[in-house]
Amino acid sequence: MGDTIFLGKGKQSVELLPRMANRHGLIAGATGTGKTATLQGLAEGFSRRGVPVFLADVKGDLAGLSQAGNDTPKIQERIKKIGLTGFTPRAYPVCFWDVYGEQGHPVRTTISDMGPLLLGRLLNLNETQAGVLAALFKIADDNGWLLLDLKDLRAMAQFAGENAKDFTTAYGNISVASIGAIQRALLALEQQGGGPLFGEPALNLDDLMQTADGGHGVINVLAADKLMQAPKTYATFLLWLLAELFEKLPEVGDRDKPKLVFFFDEAHLLFDDAPRALLERIEQVVRLVRSKGVGVYFITQNPLDIPQDVLGQLGNRVQHALRAFTPKDQKAVKAAAETFRANPKLKVAEVITELAVGEALVSTLDEKGSPTPVERIWIVPPESRMGPVTAEERQRTIKASPLYGHYEKPIDRESAYEILKARAAQPAKAQASKTDSSVFDDLLGTSRKGGRSREGVVEAMTKSAARAIGSQIGRQIIRGVLGSLLGGRR
Repeated sequence: MGDTIFLGKGKQSVELLPRMANRHGLIAGATGTGKTATLQGLAEGFSRRGVPVFLADVKGDLAGLSQAGNDTPKIQERIKKIGLTGFTPRAYPVCFWDVYGEQGHPVRTTISDMGPLLLGRLLNLNETQAGVLAALFKIADDNGWLLLDLKDLRAMAQFAGENAKDFTTAYGNISVASIGAIQRALLALEQQGGGPLFGEPALNLDDLMQTADGGHGVINVLAADKLMQAPKTYATFLLWLLAELFEKLPEVGDRDKPKLVFFFDEAHLLFDDAPRALLERIEQVVRLVRSKGVGVYFITQNPLDIPQDVLGQLGNRVQHALRAFTPKDQKAVKAAAETFRANPKLKVAEVITELAVGEALVSTLDEKGSPTPVERIWIVPPESRMGPVTAEERQRTIKASPLYGHYEKPIDRESAYEILKARAAQPAKAQASKTDSSVFDDLLGTSRKGGRSREGVVEAMTKSAARAIGSQIGRQIIRGVLGSLLGGRR
């Protein structure tokens, strides 16, 4: 098979060219038709060729990538159908991650890095409330002030609400009602377990792009079974991560293989109820991230879950069985059939409903970037375990990781919350004597005789931000296509 990734065989063998893998892909099919095994086999194929992989384990059964598989009669039957030689059960290098820090290394970002657009969707804010949230970020950005965790943003919202009239001219109306809605949404997010997602040490993208001894790419597995209980948090976090890769990685042009392959399971959650402005930016990121050497593969039950503008960018496709019990199902079958390059030997719309578990219709890109005619094949079985791992196996893998100990201990350094808390603790008498202009005196500082000046809150916060973001002091923080920082923290 050379350097290609062997996907399976029917009447013809089907292979994926690594140099075309960053043209993105789709794995679709009804529940129980074999999507997970296909994803697992693809992850192994990329890993063997030194390509790091990131995927979310929404059911807990992809953790088996870290353990050697079992040579069962069912697997032997599949191998015989395919005519596969050299099949050897083996474990793959895996790094476990978990937002909650229970089943992997804690993975975090900061409020500032996520930005107002994604955070507004996560908090389910309306247009007016999202505008006020954007104003809070702008106030912070204009002063080089990083918001690290939820308590920083709550403190910022309280401060802006209490001094709203002083910000109206520069930042627009900041209503008490919108501030209240933001505070309630933050409280709800924290009660739903979203707090651990925000803080430091934040994820370093370089840690997702490692190779193990022997040259295999490390497969990063995000434990998402608990995270999926808050589906909007799950989708927003993965979208943020994709945007970070887009913003931070350099242009690399055409490579012989991707720098990273990103699998987005339960992809419909990314697009459900997303405002048009966000959808447009998602489409932009998917379209352009390939030039950074990143391949994105969406996994979903129905191709119609993916917007047409995104679906048109997915050149490598694996379609497992679909069921056609209702008129809506029949429409989905027809739409899926029409996305493939026709093969005169196959009636695709009929075959899609007849596929057995482990069978799929597959089309990949050839050396010129054109889709190959669709083929009906049996998918090659994974070499690693298909199923979960024990708690002991997981812990051994986590503790053997070179990253163990780096992300495990959270850091809570001085930030907006601490500074504004200190301001609120000023003597009540001094607070009572302030004039209307004294709010800005506190913010910006005042001059004194002899050339000395009293340090204002903004100056104090700027000095704090200097410790966090160094050279950002004295200039605006620049935000990227989805509102995340462009190189600010690192």
